[in-house]
Amino acid sequence: MAANRQLCIGLSLSATWMKGDGWRRSDSGVEKMGAIDYYIDLAKMAEKAKLDFLFKADYLYVSPQMLGDSANFGSPDPTMMFAAIARETERIGLVTTISTTFNPPYVVARQLQSLHWLSNGRAGWNIVTSIEGAENFGDSPMPSPQERYAKAMEFTDVVRKLWESFPNEAIVIDRESGIFSDKDKVTSIHHSGDFFSVRGPLTLPAHTSGSIPLFQAGASDTGRNFASSIADAIFAAMPDLESGVELRTDLRRRAKEHGRDPNAIKVLPGLYFFLAETREEAHELHKSAHAHLSVERRHASLKSVLGLDLSSFELDHCVTADMLPDPNQPVRSRTHAELLRRYITKYEPTVEEVLARPEVVGSAHWVSVGTVDDVLNEIIQRFEAGAIDGFIALPGGSEESMKIFFEKLMPQLVERGLFRSKYAGSTLRAHLAI
Repeated sequence: MAANRQLCIGLSLSATWMKGDGWRRSDSGVEKMGAIDYYIDLAKMAEKAKLDFLFKADYLYVSPQMLGDSANFGSPDPTMMFAAIARETERIGLVTTISTTFNPPYVVARQLQSLHWLSNGRAGWNIVTSIEGAENFGDSPMPSPQERYAKAMEFTDVVRKLWESFPNEAIVIDRESGIFSDKDKVTSIHHSGDFFSVRGPLTLPAHTSGSIPLFQAGASDTGRNFASSIADAIFAAMPDLESGVELRTDLRRRAKEHGRDPNAIKVLPGLYFFLAETREEAHELHKSAHAHLSVERRHASLKSVLGLDLSSFELDHCVTADMLPDPNQPVRSRTHAELLRRYITKYEPTVEEVLARPEVVGSAHWVSVGTVDDVLNEIIQRFEAGAIDGFIALPGGSEESMKIFFEKLMPQLVERGLFRSKYAGSTLRAHLAI
């Protein structure tokens, strides 16, 4: 590990600490979730710790799992949330999520450039192709993964062209000559492709800080190819160290094949942590967070993720590779399905072990449960092994877990030289060193 290499760390503004029965705790503060002040306070906490960015996922549909006993109702528009947070913070990056499947690129280019201006160069775009929600945008079925990624590639190209169509240098503000802008520098893009026809130019100039950093989370073969070709940072699903090393190595190789510097991309898994003063307390937090998931619900989730129905088998029955369904059948997430397939093929786990996997009970995040030292050691181990460039903090169990992260774990990373003690710049590009 290079001596000057440091972690890149973001905080998810989704209330992961209220998952499961966490919201039912008397100290959960669940009533505050509907007010922007709550998220502004979280943003200020993260900025005080000098984190690189805030991140917010987005949902364009309401699934049954979001309602009932879950402290969830989908998602407010994250770009609008970040516009409000931008006025209450100064340096932390603001990474919003916008789908390329259900939006027009001109509107997205304008929204993102507007957020970039409002935040003075701190906007980031998490590019998603969406895996559900087609019924909310017409009668057409959900496009295939191949079509979604082809559309995403063209969409991203159009957005970048639009950002370049009105360069910051076009604003001259010459009082003596009476010239405010150089119209010759503002150009139409005249894009005509398989999915979009856009003339341009954009309605506002680029920000002085430069282009907006791109984030992506593709982990299937098609997704990895897309992410490695355009992303500055990649949100990765990696429940264990081995899968992390494989993914990061592969993404860096692909980036090089695309003519990019492999060091130009950062691989950032979600770290779903349960922190407490003792291991026993931490494990109790983790157990409580998933106690609401009955065996029946876990079986239903497994079938959705992998297309595998194990409901007729006893919990101690071993699951082997020959039991796996056709890998080409439609599933909710190919990324999570592939992670599960590898796990089953390699370890031949029991049904009970499969039903406890992160891909089944959560979303394939890296899960760490224990004391500050326990979680700290896992972070260092993965960092030194080349599995990660950083992570997105997903506090679990309770707000106390998040408090311990900020007050005790982050100072330890700073003390060990693995994270900054102060910001070196004021833009997201500066934080990412791109």
